[in-house]
Amino acid sequence: MTMSSALPTSRAPARWQDFLQLLKPRVMSLVVFTAITGMVCADAAINPILGAIAILCIAVGAGASASLNMWFDADIDAKMRRTRGRPVPAGRVQGADALTLGVVLSLFSTMLLGMTVNWLAAGLLAFTILFYAVVYTMWLKRSTPQNIVIGGLAGALPPVIGWAAATGTVPLNAWLLCAIIFMWTPPHFWALSLYTSEDYEKAGVPMMPVVAGAKSTRKQILIYSLLFTPLCLVPAFTGLGGLTYLAVAAGGGLIFLILAWRVFKSRAGDAADPRQDDGLYDVKAAAKDARNLFAFSILYLTLLFATLLAEHLLDLPAFGGF
Repeated sequence: MTMSSALPTSRAPARWQDFLQLLKPRVMSLVVFTAITGMVCADAAINPILGAIAILCIAVGAGASASLNMWFDADIDAKMRRTRGRPVPAGRVQGADALTLGVVLSLFSTMLLGMTVNWLAAGLLAFTILFYAVVYTMWLKRSTPQNIVIGGLAGALPPVIGWAAATGTVPLNAWLLCAIIFMWTPPHFWALSLYTSEDYEKAGVPMMPVVAGAKSTRKQILIYSLLFTPLCLVPAFTGLGGLTYLAVAAGGGLIFLILAWRVFKSRAGDAADPRQDDGLYDVKAAAKDARNLFAFSILYLTLLFATLLAEHLLDLPAFGGF
C-alpha cells in the first residue's frame, strides 16, 4: 500500500482552512443537498432538532470519507495538476493528522446518528464511509477502470441515509434516488477524465481513457447517458415526482443526450489535443464537448433534486404512482 507517509512533512503549522479543505466542502455540499432531498421526499414528520443532527452527521461522515481519501491518495494527488495543491501532498498537513481526523469524524458521526436518530441510518452511513475509504479509495481506484462505476455507490447513498433518518425504512423510492446518482456518476466523471487523462496516466490511476482509450470512453459515456436519462423520468411514475419534475427531467435529459452525443462524435481525450492548463473548464477545442457535458451534468442533477425537494416542500401533487 502506498500512503502519504512517504511525502514531505509540513513545514509550517497547518491552518484551520487546510483542515476544512481535507473535508472537501464542495463535495460535502452536494452530499448534504441530496440527503436533505431524501429526508424531505420521505414525507414523514421528524423532529427538527433530530433532522438537523442527522444532516450534520451525514455531512461530517462525508468529510471523514474525504479526509481518509486525501490521506491515502496523497502520493497520486501530488502527481496530478488538479489535486497537487491539496493539504497533504502540498505539505501543509501531515498524513497522520488527516488519517486521525478521518477516523475520529467517522466514529463521531456514525455513533451520534445511531444514538440520536436510528441505527439503520447510522449503519448506512458507516457502510458509505467504509465503502468510499476502503473499497473505492484503497482498492478500486488503483486497480480497475470500473472504479468510478462501482465506487459511485458511495456518492449515491446520502439520499437513502436521509430517508432512513426520517422514517427508519428504505423503500423503493429511496433506492430510486440512489440509482439516479449511481447512473449519473460514470458519464459525469468520464467526461472529466477525457480532458484530465494525462494526469491520471502520470499518477498510474487506471481511469477509463487511460486503459481503454478516449474513443471507447466516449462510447461508454453515450451508453450510460442512454440508460441514465430514461431512469430520471421514473420518479414521476412512482409517486415521487410531479408534473414539474417530469418536465425538468425530460427537458434536461434531452439536453444531456445531445451533449453526450456531441462527446461521442468529438475528439475529446485524444492525445493530439491535451488540456490547455490547470483549469477544469479551460480546455482546447476538441475537449470542449466533454467539458460542457461535465458542467451540465452537475446542473442537471442539481435541478432534478431541487425540483423534487420543492415539490415535496410545497406539497404539490404527484404525477402518477404504482
